[in-house]
Amino acid sequence: MNKIAQHHKEPHQGQANMLKTVLTHGPLFEAVQRSRLFADSKSFVDAELRSSADTIEAEFRGLLSNFVEKHFRVAELEPETPNSTLPPAIPSSDNSSGTQPLEQHIDALWSKLERPPLPQPKDGSSLLALPAPYIVPGGRFRELYYWDTYFSALGLRLIKRHDLILGLAQNFADLIERYGFIPNGNRSYFLSRSQPPFFVCLLEMLEQDLGFMAIVPFLPALEKEYAFWMRQGEHAVRLPDGEVLNRYWDSQNIPRAESFAEDLELSLSHPENPALCRERRAGAESGWDFSGRWNRIPALPQTIRTTELAPIDLNSVLYQMETVLGRWLDNPIYSYAAKARQTTLLEQCYDPAQGWFFDLEVSSHTHTGIWTLAGVYPLFFGIANPQQAARIAANLEEHFLRPGGLISTLLETGEQWDAPNGWAPLQWMACVGLERYGFLELAREIAIRFVELARVVWQRTGKLMEKYNVVDTYLEAGGGEYTAQDGFGWTNGVVRALIDRYHLV
Repeated sequence: MNKIAQHHKEPHQGQANMLKTVLTHGPLFEAVQRSRLFADSKSFVDAELRSSADTIEAEFRGLLSNFVEKHFRVAELEPETPNSTLPPAIPSSDNSSGTQPLEQHIDALWSKLERPPLPQPKDGSSLLALPAPYIVPGGRFRELYYWDTYFSALGLRLIKRHDLILGLAQNFADLIERYGFIPNGNRSYFLSRSQPPFFVCLLEMLEQDLGFMAIVPFLPALEKEYAFWMRQGEHAVRLPDGEVLNRYWDSQNIPRAESFAEDLELSLSHPENPALCRERRAGAESGWDFSGRWNRIPALPQTIRTTELAPIDLNSVLYQMETVLGRWLDNPIYSYAAKARQTTLLEQCYDPAQGWFFDLEVSSHTHTGIWTLAGVYPLFFGIANPQQAARIAANLEEHFLRPGGLISTLLETGEQWDAPNGWAPLQWMACVGLERYGFLELAREIAIRFVELARVVWQRTGKLMEKYNVVDTYLEAGGGEYTAQDGFGWTNGVVRALIDRYHLV
């Protein structure tokens, strides 16, 4: 009797699992139910299969693939043609890696990353118009990205492309005029969030190279962007003692369109965090998407709480925005705001016992204690005092310096902005920040290690990468929601600028 019961039980469980796959969850189930094919949603889940579950799912995917290919133009599926309106792909390798110096290779790459002005896209495109030529990062990133643009411009200025840099500023000002802020990128699905506000740094670069009058037309846009970041209850939050700092924020709490499956799966698996999608969107606005620095428990992505933190990097950039607006507009209100922010950051985010700047937990008024390279921003922008800078320099050398440069955090979570990865923008911020306080030898050593890593990888593969494994320089960087990308705008700009700054020919 037991054997007979067992014999019938196993197929029954297997059949139930198949029915669950097709009739109660998955893409087919969701497509049928969301399209309201039946007046009563119960009708479909009560259906019986005419074919096996595997056959049904395979045929559905085939039909869906054919439908998409028939009605949509997808860059991944369509070969590039001279008349194509889709953004062209970036070559994945270059055979010149053994026949020319790296700096010459980088200088030649800009023509492959430059795009012409983008008129109002036709209906059906997610692209946002841009009035002037712009730079794309490369790889899967076929559009303009906000903070990437500044680091790309570091390389453009070395080949005297001030016309293009002015165009980048014009694009930013135009986006601010239309939307009130600079989106994460020029796509409609980015209109709920921005990125670290480096427009101010781009304008400082133009002021240094072309003079103050070159940036005067952009100052109203910069003021408008500042107002966007200072909206109370969104990007601006008041601390228990009344001080105002800023956080990353997104106005929506739904899966990101560009990472829909990943966000949906994580949010459905962890209903205990009802704001998980907003927190991930805010993490994407930070540019650090993703890192254990945003998580309550660093190794658990479901504990992300980005909007609960006042990050040291964001607030350092806004300090700079306030500082230069006060100077450029001769407006003491901005200057006072900068001084108040500096005082708050020094009091709340700097830990004198550890000698490091940390992100601040807004509600508890305590810092997170998570060591990240965001702690070098106060050096880059001159917020720290000389004694604090000396402690930071010592900690950089002791805790962050690796054979290929600086690791982004001391965390090993599998996320792409954590160890063992290093990123070009953070190498630049650290080197320039250290120089500002007189730590020239350490700055040069970081530059040498990172440039040499980029050079060796380029010679071996023909690629300049989005990120690098700075711990084991023979391994590729990992983590993240997509494969490692090459191209790559901000790496090109930073490596080229470091070669020039430290004469690393």
